[in-house]
Amino acid sequence: MHKLMVIFHPSGDPVELEQQWSETFVARAEKMPGLRRVSVSRVRERLIERTRIQLIHEFYFEDEPALHRALASPEGQAAGKALMRFAAEDVTLVTAEYLEEPRGGDLSGSGRQAAADARGADG
Repeated sequence: MHKLMVIFHPSGDPVELEQQWSETFVARAEKMPGLRRVSVSRVRERLIERTRIQLIHEFYFEDEPALHRALASPEGQAAGKALMRFAAEDVTLVTAEYLEEPRGGDLSGSGRQAAADARGADG
């Protein structure tokens, strides 16, 4: 899988950023074709003080070509334009290959098969 990570850095009013994000960006971005899963993380504690992250919005796609097709789609372009209108100076966009392996519990053959079955159920 591949994902797009939209990382918001705090500046100004955090409530305003959340409002603009939820009202102008989310609905457009979550309509991108090929989107498999979405996650949102609100940073509550900074373990290294110089870290400046308020919110991370992640969009998961089957593979890198699917991610790039989504970004080039009309929905992806509309989401990008909306994002740049309110957060151009306060956002970092990165793509990444995404791998996940379960930890804890049964990691024997049956545990790996259950994890593979769960991944298959996502798509």
